[in-house]
Amino acid sequence: MLGADIVVKSLIKKNTKYIFGYPGGAVLDIYDSIKRIGKINHILVRHEQAATHMADGYARSTGNIGVVLVTSGPGATNAITGIATAYMDSIPMIIISGQVDSSLIGYDAFQECDMIGISRPIVKHSFLIKKSEEIYDIINESFYISLNGRKGPVVIDIPKNILSNEVNKKYFFYKKIKIKNKNKIYNKKKQINKIFEKLTQSKKPVIYVGGGTISSNCSKHLKKILEKLNFPITTSLMALGSISGRHIQCLGMLGMHGTYEANMAMHYSDLILAIGVRFDDRTTNNVSKYCPNAKIIHIDIDPTSISKTIRSNISIIGDAKKIIKKIIKIFEKKKYKNNIKKWWIKIQSWRSINSLKYNNNSKKIKPQYVIEKLWQITKGKAYIASDVGQHQMFTALHYSFEKPRFWINSGGLGTMGFGLPAALGVKLAFPKKTVICITGDGSIQMNIQELSTAKQYNISILIINLNNSVLGMVKQWQDINYSSRYSQSYMKSLPDFVKLVESYGHIGIRVNEKTQVYKKIKYAINKTKKNNLVFLDIKIDSSEHVYPMQKKGLGMNKMILKKY
Repeated sequence: MLGADIVVKSLIKKNTKYIFGYPGGAVLDIYDSIKRIGKINHILVRHEQAATHMADGYARSTGNIGVVLVTSGPGATNAITGIATAYMDSIPMIIISGQVDSSLIGYDAFQECDMIGISRPIVKHSFLIKKSEEIYDIINESFYISLNGRKGPVVIDIPKNILSNEVNKKYFFYKKIKIKNKNKIYNKKKQINKIFEKLTQSKKPVIYVGGGTISSNCSKHLKKILEKLNFPITTSLMALGSISGRHIQCLGMLGMHGTYEANMAMHYSDLILAIGVRFDDRTTNNVSKYCPNAKIIHIDIDPTSISKTIRSNISIIGDAKKIIKKIIKIFEKKKYKNNIKKWWIKIQSWRSINSLKYNNNSKKIKPQYVIEKLWQITKGKAYIASDVGQHQMFTALHYSFEKPRFWINSGGLGTMGFGLPAALGVKLAFPKKTVICITGDGSIQMNIQELSTAKQYNISILIINLNNSVLGMVKQWQDINYSSRYSQSYMKSLPDFVKLVESYGHIGIRVNEKTQVYKKIKYAINKTKKNNLVFLDIKIDSSEHVYPMQKKGLGMNKMILKKY
């Protein structure tokens, strides 16, 4: 067998349904193998960054590994942003990059670059294959590494001669790899008993969950322990949908743009049960003023996240689902009665402030209004991919996510241009489901060429462009921190999006009137069900800000609730 054949057959053996990529000289042997062998679908993107985001969207929505194939040099470097995006959000991905012949490495050959060195800080692991006989072994191990423990991307760099070499078939058909599962729960019995004790003693508890609860597929068990405890719960941006946004105990998202009740409950709590979180700066603000009276119980699969930012009082390293199940068992064996009625009364007083209120009487189209109408139509049953900026935060706050993996966004890296290709990846995974990309006039232009990919493969999604003709979040910060001195935040040469979309062969619709919003969204969704990609260009109020918003450098309880 050729080395390239082993690559393709190894991916097939791993049940890879799609490869997202772009051909080039160093990987043409693999492309030829894909053509000859079949049994695997290749999606030809228009830019390698989009390939990584498509694989990312596919992975987030399914829980399976997304596979990317790029050529050497610029093909590999174009994928870096998407690899970093996946790494920051712990998304499983395999990136196969071509490389020049082994004999030419280090001689500045055509399209040579050190992909291993460039990607090292943003991958779980990386491999440079030096022998064709290693291919199956390394691909098998890469899948294991990507999916186990804290999930993440793995790079496999393959020189061109390794792909063209002939290899004895035994290196594919007969070699068996045995890898021991090292994903154990450490100090489980002792620590879980301590957790039970602290939970029963707490008067002002909060459950705080992050993306780790999505990765571990523990939503069912999370709901069970939540209702058994009767504690309030708040989620990070990455964990939206881990528990229904409409659940009576859910306070919504916390952090920089979190709800008033979520941030206040966190700040004044006496106990935080943190599950699958890493206490990033968007959720802590000033760590020296973070939740001053709270004891921290931290459950996470990644040992390096424990006490990295916020020191924990009790910690367990392990899979969230397994640990929650063990905690539930203790509660089923022992009698438990909480005494937090006064805490719930206080939380209800914070809820009554209605921190998400906006001027709905305005004749201008408010972005919050668009998101609320979208929710009314979809009832949370649509997959929502977003780009990054104000529209992302408006969606997180005003669209109630009911189930895990329905919210697809770049949380840690904040990558503009993510939304469109990610949505296409989701739609390929779930062709019969409604998939919507919510974007802005800045973000959409970063990977808008993927409208061509959507046309080629007849991928029918809805794109809602909240068009305010500015870089909205940049402008908001300039309003608040720079006395409205707008430096490079206006988009003064926007295209006619409707005509542009139509030139790609899709349906473009412009919405200028508030009364048109509900009707046009419903019409567009129906059109996508008939295999059409529809682009709604909605002209929104450019002066609108995202609130609530934490005051920089202060505690979680210090927030701006309205403009000026």
